[in-house]
Amino acid sequence: MSLKSINPNAELMNADAALFMNINAAKGLQDVMKTNLGPKGTIKMLVDGAGGLKLTKDGNVLLREMQIQNPTAIMIARTAVAQDDITGDGTTTTVLVIGELLKQAERYLNEGLHPRVIVEGFDVAKRESLKFLETFKRAAPGVEAPDREMLLCVARTALRTKLREELADKLTTIVVDAVLCIAKPEESIDLHMVEIMTMKHQTDDETKLIQGLVLDHGARHPDMKRYVEDAFVLTCNISLEYERSEVNSTFMYTDAEQREKMVAAERAYTDETVRKVIALKKQVCDGNDKGFVVITQKGIDPISLDMLCKEGIMGLRRAKRRNMERLVLACGGQCINSVEELSPEILGHAGEVYEYVLGEEKYTFVEKVVNPTSCTVLLKGSNDHTIAQLKDAVRDGLRAVKNVLTDKAVVPGAGAFEMALNKHLKENVTKMVEGRAKRGVEAFAEAMLVVPKTLAENSGYDPQDAIIDMQEEHDRGNVVGFDISIGEPFDPTMSGIYDNFLVKQQILHSAPIIATQLLCTDEVLRAGVNMRKR
Repeated sequence: MSLKSINPNAELMNADAALFMNINAAKGLQDVMKTNLGPKGTIKMLVDGAGGLKLTKDGNVLLREMQIQNPTAIMIARTAVAQDDITGDGTTTTVLVIGELLKQAERYLNEGLHPRVIVEGFDVAKRESLKFLETFKRAAPGVEAPDREMLLCVARTALRTKLREELADKLTTIVVDAVLCIAKPEESIDLHMVEIMTMKHQTDDETKLIQGLVLDHGARHPDMKRYVEDAFVLTCNISLEYERSEVNSTFMYTDAEQREKMVAAERAYTDETVRKVIALKKQVCDGNDKGFVVITQKGIDPISLDMLCKEGIMGLRRAKRRNMERLVLACGGQCINSVEELSPEILGHAGEVYEYVLGEEKYTFVEKVVNPTSCTVLLKGSNDHTIAQLKDAVRDGLRAVKNVLTDKAVVPGAGAFEMALNKHLKENVTKMVEGRAKRGVEAFAEAMLVVPKTLAENSGYDPQDAIIDMQEEHDRGNVVGFDISIGEPFDPTMSGIYDNFLVKQQILHSAPIIATQLLCTDEVLRAGVNMRKR
């Protein structure tokens, strides 16, 4: 569906034309996005200028990559994208709520009501909605004593809106275990400690959580061990090869004999460093069946690799700095910078370290670590499209679980909050407001029903019948959402359908503000060159 755009030759538009252009732009973007909402939402195909295709129903991906030309629609899209940056979810819902707020306001505008009167009602409704959200939320345990079942429910609700049910359920367990792995009491959760690795191989059902680390390279010696069990892990930033000096320097010699002595001295220094590593291996491994793995951020030359190989040591070189930090968090121990620090106390431990070869690519898996505080989600897919979908979904799932542990609260989903808020605004808030501003509160209340209506419509049911049934059930004192599988009202808390408290709170903050600003816009002007330069 194409969005209306401004005539580039028109510098000034009258108030009514500008206002209704804004409303039509919001309604147009809403119509594009509304079919994505919920587990039964449809998929959009994005086609770029080079003919590349992307299939997605993730609102954040669509709004970032769609070419939107209407300035009002661009403003709404940026607001929704900011919503995702803050909370990790809720982009599609933000667009729907903004569009519906303007659509409901349009009814009263056509009857001659001034936009400022509607805005006053919106402001009152927004404040009361945030207060009502605080009373409607359900408490959830935090990092100190996490409720795994509650976290699974929240992650499942978030992921089923983006992936098919079977895959979403598999990823639910993965993202919850990943966040619980890195969560520490009295510390903020750093999702960067969850490494997301991709592998174009097999099917998306092979995606799994590695309680450890996956390195995107392998050993460089053909005879080196490919599998080490019950291994000590030495993580270091020590060079096991001759390195050039970091500053410009020159070595002068007068004959070949002096050159050979210099080369021998360089070799002797590197060999001595390797022998110290080997001596540490013998100290901790003699008399038992334990293995030994060396992972260094710097290089290992062929002679040093051969020395390590003869002693049964698995050596990996050129490890990325971020992986070195995660190795210490996953395996324990310390990352050392000089051979003088070598001692049994600085060693980490891993139950398995093995190399996996896929075509010309090599991967090293470090698994079965004790008390890891870093982990890896290994995403497998048969093509780039599948992997991109999985990566977007996993990021959203991780954010959803983190939000619950941070907020220590959840909100019943499936449109239950919006339905309860609609009743609260109509029965309580409209009595508090005097004069024509009541129309703004009524418009806000009706706009909240866009979520359950859209869920019903995307599931193939009549939205009006669904709303009537939900209102009748809600009048009986029950918390009800819309069951998309049977088309009837139900209690979402009994089925474990929960939304993030932070997502709902942010939507109630941002959507009315944008709708208010658009309603108060009475002219659209073409900006000059000087403004663009600023």
